[in-house]
Amino acid sequence: MDLQVHQGDTINPIYTVFSLWDTFRALHPLITIIDPDLNTQFINSLIKKHQEGGIFPMWDLASNYTGTMIGYHAVPVIVDAYMKGYRDFDVKEAYNACLRAAEYDTAGIKCPPLVLPHLMPKAKFYKNSIGYVPCDRENESVAKALEYAYDDWCISTFAEAMGDFENKAKYERFAKAYEFYFDKSTRFMRGLNSEGEWRTPFNPRSSTHRNDDYCEGTAWQWTWFVPHDVEGLVNLMGGEEAFVSKLDSLFTVDSALEGEMTSSDISGLIGQYAHGNEPSHHVIHLFNYVNRPWRTQELVDSVYRSQYANSIDGLSGNEDCGQMSAWYVLNSMGFYQPCPGKPIYSIGRPAFDKVVIRLPERKTFTIIAKNNTKTNKYIKCVTLNGQPLTTPFFEHTDIATGGIMEITMSDKPTKWGKNN
Repeated sequence: MDLQVHQGDTINPIYTVFSLWDTFRALHPLITIIDPDLNTQFINSLIKKHQEGGIFPMWDLASNYTGTMIGYHAVPVIVDAYMKGYRDFDVKEAYNACLRAAEYDTAGIKCPPLVLPHLMPKAKFYKNSIGYVPCDRENESVAKALEYAYDDWCISTFAEAMGDFENKAKYERFAKAYEFYFDKSTRFMRGLNSEGEWRTPFNPRSSTHRNDDYCEGTAWQWTWFVPHDVEGLVNLMGGEEAFVSKLDSLFTVDSALEGEMTSSDISGLIGQYAHGNEPSHHVIHLFNYVNRPWRTQELVDSVYRSQYANSIDGLSGNEDCGQMSAWYVLNSMGFYQPCPGKPIYSIGRPAFDKVVIRLPERKTFTIIAKNNTKTNKYIKCVTLNGQPLTTPFFEHTDIATGGIMEITMSDKPTKWGKNN
């Protein structure tokens, strides 16, 4: 990353091609389950890249900075592993590197001059200094701001674990910045200019590829990217019923996109839900947070059947270095992690009758789906190690310690997993 030649070794290899904007969502969480030691090697490579080049890569290609995509998503990869108890790396160095990634500082970064303004965008300066990213000063302002808020939440979690309570408070405050962008009159996340006014005109279906307020998406898709504070987003939208109504509409409105250069990355559309691109990947599981677990179950089932196939065009979007299939692997086992950094899994609709995850120390975690047929896509009840599970969530430690989850399926929606 410092543009010099280095001698590596086979014991501690340096890994590359980190499509972090994509893979922090499901690929790295999957690897923490099936091969946590490999994920730790990835983290050690990312720390090494920070040391060589002066900052974490955004999208590392053949050990080069590219400045491609947005956010600083080495942070959730590291924080997720740490919160799951996988800490065989230089934790202090990793923490300092996370803080460095969130600051606007162009000094000491060893990359080509043309890459620097993309690798270190002025958006970080705005979010740190005035609290939001003005759409008239920074491209893709809403998407950048929402992802920064999530990454900063991850840093606040890491700061608390490190006993750095000053930074915990600072980054907790930054994590709430998503609230600035929610326009209650349109009920979408929307661009805000340097005068504090909404960008006009506004069209939630509008897309101009990599040259608007969003990133490879529209307001319909990006409004839901608050994985670290779903409760806060529910409150912004006016409570549970209003949130559910809006979320349901995402899957039922017309799929048409508007604009002269709509992003080809917006694909795999179910209504305006775009399974073919990563910003949508956690959205189906939001129903579990608002007492509609049967909607998560039936929509996961719908995605299996409409967005994946054993054919040449069997993925509805770019595989993106494993993210698209990692979503399938996790969900087909019966669960997904909506918020990396928060080691909690959301239960959906298992695809297989039985899955065995082989863990270190010869432990196993087994998921058995009873009465599992094409028509039985709903959950009747769940037990974890013989004990009834009454909410559609469980923790990473439940997997890591080994055990058995039994999911009994039904052909009708049930009240299982509903809190009231």
